[in-house]
Amino acid sequence: MIKEYYYVYVIRSLVNKKLYVGFTADIENRINKHNDGKVRSTKAYKPYKLVYKEQFNNKREARKRELYLKSGEGREYIKLKLNSTNDVVMDRCPSGLRR
Repeated sequence: MIKEYYYVYVIRSLVNKKLYVGFTADIENRINKHNDGKVRSTKAYKPYKLVYKEQFNNKREARKRELYLKSGEGREYIKLKLNSTNDVVMDRCPSGLRR
């Protein structure tokens, strides 16, 4: 049996530098959809670069984390993470940070 993981991800538009937060079980396919213009909310500002992701064991926890990262406090958390590195940041969400 293959274990399915879910990912919360942050992509940055290379056009206007804005960040977009989402979640998916297939991160590579999802990023491709963003860059192919198949996601209505992001197609106007493509292309995108993956800048942050977190891995989860279940959909419920991933969705919960996505909603947190879309909040004001969550956006500040992302900014702090991204300011500390130029590479894609991959975290397994520490239990203390789950909301």
